[in-house]
Order: sequence, then structure tokens, then C-alpha cells
Amino acid sequence: MIKLREEILEDIRGLADEKYKEFHSGLCPETDNILGVRVPVLRKYAKQLSDFCWERNYRNIGNEYYEETLLKGMILGYAKTDIENRLNYIENFVPLIDNWAVCDITCAGFKFIKKNQNTMLKFITPYFSSDKEFETRFGIVILLDYYLTDMYIDDAINILDNIKNTNYYYVKMAIAWAISIAYIKYPEKLGLYLKDGNNHLDDDTYNKALQKIIESNRINKIEKNKIRKMKRIIRRD
Repeated sequence: MIKLREEILEDIRGLADEKYKEFHSGLCPETDNILGVRVPVLRKYAKQLSDFCWERNYRNIGNEYYEETLLKGMILGYAKTDIENRLNYIENFVPLIDNWAVCDITCAGFKFIKKNQNTMLKFITPYFSSDKEFETRFGIVILLDYYLTDMYIDDAINILDNIKNTNYYYVKMAIAWAISIAYIKYPEKLGLYLKDGNNHLDDDTYNKALQKIIESNRINKIEKNKIRKMKRIIRRD
């Protein structure tokens, strides 16, 4: 099924839900081009476009709406292709990411990484030193989704600890999120890392990581109370 650009946009408009548009727009306040297609619905459509001549369908998707960008990211997860070709497309796709939702939803669909971890880790490494907010977040979320494992946890902690581009809100939040998930999976290792003097996290990111750990339902009350006592006092003059 090969679709023209106008047909794809018409399909997306037909899948839109006005109530969901209002809800999702509230979650992405800096994004004003949302049509309102629910993620599972858009994933189903992306799967259809990727089943046949995915590259032609990909190139026929426009750039006007949030859902069009997200659709591209989803197709790159579903596409049946070799890793080199996929990464070429992803390299050109990443600069299109301009909000947290496109970043995070796209990353969640990159299941191919599980069979290409070393290759993908090399690919995302430059993003950790990028000066662009969503390029850096893309690398962090990939790390969070696929590298908090026995084999890569030490590398992941080291990478997170050395990211310099923390003046951006969505970078800080991604690091904090990743640290919190790492703590849930490896509490002893991350407990040591989070002690004063053992990390280079700025105060805001550090405290946000603690907050996210405390908010987790997978942490018991005793652990939560211990984490609360680790909070840094921030003086803003």
C-alpha cells in the first residue's frame, strides 16, 4: 500500500479525536500542531504503512503536524530493513524531534535495538554531547529504554553522570527519569552513586531524580524515607 502525501494526511485527520487533542495538547504545551490521534491508533496506521514499500511511504509523509513526525518515528521502528539503512534514516529523523512526546514514543518503538545494542550505543553516543535539547534527550531515553541492564548499567550511569547539556528542562527530566528507573532496578548500586561526592549531577536534576524514586510504587516506605533525607538544599540568591 503506497500512499501519497495528501492521502496520508487525510487518513491522519480521519483518525483524529478532538477530546484527545485537548488532553494531549495539555501535556505538550509548547506544541501547537497536534491533530489528536491516539498513540495506539497511530501505531496501527504506522504498521500498515511499513508493511509494504515503507521507504516510499516514509518519504511521502509531510512535516506540518505533530502526528506526521511521530508517524515517521513509528515507521522507523517497524520497518523491515538492515541496521545500517535504518540508522541512516534515524540520523535524518532525530533533528525533526521538537517535543518530549515524539522523542519518548518513538524510542519506545525501537525494539530492533535489543539485537543491535553495541551498534546502537555507538550511534547514540554523539547525542550525549549535543547542544540541542531533544537530540540529547533522544540519546538518554534510548539509554533508559534499552541499556539499564546487567551488561550496560555501569556504562549507562557513567554516561548519565557526564552529560553537560543540563541547562534544558527536558534533558534534566530525562536524566532524572533514567536515574530513578536505574535505582529501581539496581538499588544498591544507585544508592551508592547518589551519595554526596559520588556523582556530578546538578542539584535540580539530583533532587528531581530523588522525587521520581519516591513517587514510584515499586519502592517501599522505608526506602522512600531514606531517599527523602538525601535531598539537597538549594539556595537561589
